[in-house]
Amino acid sequence: MDTKTLLETAYATPLIRPAYPRNGSRMLNRETLAIRYRTDENAARKWVPEPLKVVDPIVTFEVVHMPDCSGLGNYHESGQILEVQFDGLKGGLSHMMYLDNVSGMTAGRELLGFPKKLGFPSLCLDGDTLVGTLNIGKSRVATATMGYKYEALDVEAVKSATEAGNNFLLKIIPHVDGSLRVCELVQYPIADVVMKGAWSGPGAVSFEPHALAPFTELPVLEVLETTHTIMDMSLGLGKVIHDYLR
Repeated sequence: MDTKTLLETAYATPLIRPAYPRNGSRMLNRETLAIRYRTDENAARKWVPEPLKVVDPIVTFEVVHMPDCSGLGNYHESGQILEVQFDGLKGGLSHMMYLDNVSGMTAGRELLGFPKKLGFPSLCLDGDTLVGTLNIGKSRVATATMGYKYEALDVEAVKSATEAGNNFLLKIIPHVDGSLRVCELVQYPIADVVMKGAWSGPGAVSFEPHALAPFTELPVLEVLETTHTIMDMSLGLGKVIHDYLR
């Protein structure tokens, strides 16, 4: 293969049949249990890099089931998102994410810089309770529960908020010698949302200490809101808004 053909062909590793498609993904019937809670302000500031700012120490813990994601298949993911501001714009910084799909993990980390690692989340209905859990190996590290469909939300308001949200990632890639090659703040869009349903209800979340999944470093001081949503959505490609190496 000559260099011209290589550069026209290559977009990810391995050269032949990379783990994910070239473009962004369309997610159908994406189901999310999200618990928004207040945490310790100093704990939140510790993990938010400038120029992002913590104005109010709010975290969202999510458990998501994506049964139909183009190029990636069927999988679950779970993690924490910190509420931040960038140049006065409110948004969310993905802090930790765990999922059970190699393609989803690879695509998220390599393309946009999602902080994804291997984990085993689950989202299911247990009687009248929606239950989201996360295991690391055989160890339970997070459990979230919500009363099932207690109150319907305004789906158009949820759609507008989802598409208008500012989503931030810290993309870090090492050089072959172990030094830092890429360290960027990335912003990415969510688009073409089709709502299938949105509900609120009573919720609770608890975390167990784990050396490699330190959810307890952002402790739950007060649960503020619990929501359950089902939607179709597209994850667009991002843009670099700050390069830490320049």
